[in-house]
Amino acid sequence: MPVKIRLQRHGSKKRPFYFIVIADARAPRDGKFIQKIGTYNPLTVPASVQLDRQKALDWLHKGAQPTDTVRRILSFKGVLFLKHLLRGVKLGLFDEAVAMEKFQTWHSSHELNVKKKSDDHRKSKFVKRGGGSGSAPVRRVVERKPEGGGTVAPEA
Repeated sequence: MPVKIRLQRHGSKKRPFYFIVIADARAPRDGKFIQKIGTYNPLTVPASVQLDRQKALDWLHKGAQPTDTVRRILSFKGVLFLKHLLRGVKLGLFDEAVAMEKFQTWHSSHELNVKKKSDDHRKSKFVKRGGGSGSAPVRRVVERKPEGGGTVAPEA
């Protein structure tokens, strides 16, 4: 039975939300699945992904094939890097403690990058709304014409 790790669409029209599932390749996209291992929301910046790393890694070791999008998600969350490191342990290139240390180093730097990207997006959104100009609010000067004729100084 060919097994795939793929996305199962939920959410309303034009508001996608996906479950990351393990399913038989012959089953329909939104049909029967073996196990749910996470969620993916592409509408947030950066896209929010909740994933059980251990279950995903176990299914990859069993031979489950991820689809292209799920492969990118697994790479983003570090599952494929962890699989790569564990393969190095299996080949005797280094021990498991070194592999976990490498993964933790990568994970901490990755989390900082994601946080920075999220903060930058939040700041740019704030500036677009007009809240981040950094200076005092601009007052518009309106000239009024007097009722009886003549000129009047502009109001501030």
